[in-house]
Amino acid sequence: MLTLQIIKRELQGDVVLLTLAHADGLELPEYGAGAHIDLHLSEDLVRPYSLCGDPKNRQHYQLGILKDSQSQGGSLAVHTLREGDEVQVSVPRNLFALEACAAHSLLIGGGIGITPMLAMAAELHAAGRSFTLHYACRSRSGAAFVAQLESASYAEKVQLHFSDEQRLNLSAVLSDVPPNTHVYVCGPTRLMDAVNETAKTLNYQAQQIHQECFSADVQIQGKAFEVVAAASGITVQVAENQSIVEALALAGLKVCVSCKQGICGSCLTDVLEGEPDHRDSYLTDEEKADGDQILLCCSRAKGARLIIDL
Repeated sequence: MLTLQIIKRELQGDVVLLTLAHADGLELPEYGAGAHIDLHLSEDLVRPYSLCGDPKNRQHYQLGILKDSQSQGGSLAVHTLREGDEVQVSVPRNLFALEACAAHSLLIGGGIGITPMLAMAAELHAAGRSFTLHYACRSRSGAAFVAQLESASYAEKVQLHFSDEQRLNLSAVLSDVPPNTHVYVCGPTRLMDAVNETAKTLNYQAQQIHQECFSADVQIQGKAFEVVAAASGITVQVAENQSIVEALALAGLKVCVSCKQGICGSCLTDVLEGEPDHRDSYLTDEEKADGDQILLCCSRAKGARLIIDL
């Protein structure tokens, strides 16, 4: 865990840019483009945010965070932070890394989903690798990072799309690329779904499409079942409208959770026995089919009993 000091700058579109650094100027742990850190905003409020700065810069981390009135409290808490405050953060973790084998990288960021793409563009440009970046927003006035992209050293590789000017044409964008292109998309669910569907019609392979979700519509409801935490010697009943995390917490076993939406993977746990009912957006279809891991914040059991390695 790191304790870092905040420099805060308000951007347009209800976005705040946080620059986090050691008060004494020490170098921070390195990371690769696509990585995120967890902000510990209170004892029970931990949220993951993508790093949007240049990965080569070890002096600070940067996060761009949208003020979302529909959030579960994370973004609202971030926007109350003040200049000079200290915050605890995790070391960077990367679940959305660039593929070294890609001949070309197509970066698509919608709204605040542009944040990991900024780090990706910086890393690709520094390495002299081929890429294009598409930034889609409702309007230019609400595009928090438009000025940064227009003045970037790779600005000629950036294309801007605004709903009230010229909308993003996914068929054209996904067609006008060289062979062995890998696609990276982050943003609203409808954008990511559209990218996936369009890519399928254009014969992209599943391994060429990479995405990172900021939110997900998770339904935890289902039949009650029993969970045995083998290593802890605890058995709990998970009620119809209760998550495994909540049931375990009532029994005194606290699970590390962050997003609580099956996105970040912080509560990923091995399954020793039983069949998971996956409700997450983190595991791949192949990993879900294996049935040996589960996201405890949202997934359930298909049967009456699940034994986990916890």
